[in-house]
Amino acid sequence: MTPPAAPQNAALTAPINLVTTRPPWSQTFSSLKIRNYRIFATANIVAVIALWMQRVAQDWMVLELSGSVTAVGITVFMQFIPSLVLMPLGGILADRYSKRLILMISQAAAGVLAAIMAVLALTGNLEVWHIYLIAFVLGLVVVADQPARQVFVNELVGPAQLRNAISLNSSIFQLGGMVGPAVSGILIMAVGGGWAFAANALACTITVVSLMLIRPGELVKMPPVKRAKGQLMEGVRYALRKPTIFWPAVMAAVFAVFGLSLPVLMTAYANDIFDAGAGGYGLLNTLVALGALGGALASTRFATLRLRGVMSAAGAYGVLLMVASLAPNMVSFGAVMVVSGFASLLFLTSANQLVQMSTNVAIRGRVMSLYIMVLIGGQALGGPLMGWLAEQWGVQWATVVAGGMPALAAVVIGLVLAKRGQLALRFNFRSARNPVFIVPKAG
Repeated sequence: MTPPAAPQNAALTAPINLVTTRPPWSQTFSSLKIRNYRIFATANIVAVIALWMQRVAQDWMVLELSGSVTAVGITVFMQFIPSLVLMPLGGILADRYSKRLILMISQAAAGVLAAIMAVLALTGNLEVWHIYLIAFVLGLVVVADQPARQVFVNELVGPAQLRNAISLNSSIFQLGGMVGPAVSGILIMAVGGGWAFAANALACTITVVSLMLIRPGELVKMPPVKRAKGQLMEGVRYALRKPTIFWPAVMAAVFAVFGLSLPVLMTAYANDIFDAGAGGYGLLNTLVALGALGGALASTRFATLRLRGVMSAAGAYGVLLMVASLAPNMVSFGAVMVVSGFASLLFLTSANQLVQMSTNVAIRGRVMSLYIMVLIGGQALGGPLMGWLAEQWGVQWATVVAGGMPALAAVVIGLVLAKRGQLALRFNFRSARNPVFIVPKAG
């Protein structure tokens, strides 16, 4: 599938200018000045810490109950397959109905599912099929939650602060990724993983309460889209026509199938290669999140968004995963994970910003649902695939594939953009800072 040719080749690679100068460090947290977003972000910190705790506990308990890395991948598949099939419907819901109400309902449902997992685990009755089933139902909840969450950020802060809020949301998610896995690893070793599910149930309740405290009158609301035929295809055609939406989505699809299956591979590294147990698995997740937090914060400093910058970050992540496959011990592997986390979030945050800022608000729910579909749905395919490769080829070779495919995709897309944008690569090996740069072709 290829997008229609753009009328102007230069539009393929032109930057989106949002500010005239690089934002000062004092503006890094500027969106938190808005009361509604401040309430939302505060509750979100608690929620993502608990969510990471549940994710780590879920993966590790599947591995303990089944003894199979492939089973961990199947769990990922069950949780993300609804997004691959149904996510566009979530986008239509987000464009038609109150985003705040959708989030309240979805978070309440997620809390109930976490509570059920907690009861089963703490009573010793949890089985692998329970986890598969609850992961699938949670995936259905995500279909409604994620498009509404993406668009609701714009209602909270307005267009002027949207990029900053997206970056801070990514930073919050990775802050949770630093704390949650470490806490979950300690809980699993001390009292069992059931308490991680209980913590997430409580966090979902806090999120619902925070949404109730938001003042509807201060939201930047858009008129709801009326029911009509062809609304889904309207979103598809819109995305295909815009290179700043289409190419990040293509890169996100490859990135999701291969690169975002890293947690599945890290269970094998922690359990089989480094013999580090649940604590080591939690530590590796924390190191990835530490680097990712830096990448998310760095994205607040960009004055412009460029397709080539987005693709470069994805390619760098792929190269780093291939380097990680050569790590001789957990210390060196962990060091590479920090840097790879930085590159990963730099890509994910910049791509998200580029897609949102390129999309008309009236259709943003549908466009974002398509983007999330390939990003989350790709993990449904990648989880079991990478788990199977790890068992058949060994985890090091699976890691080479996980990094090599995004790196290859970034190069191919970069060459296509260079050709259509009439650009060429130039090399200056005397410069350590800019050895490779892109210039217009002569004529």
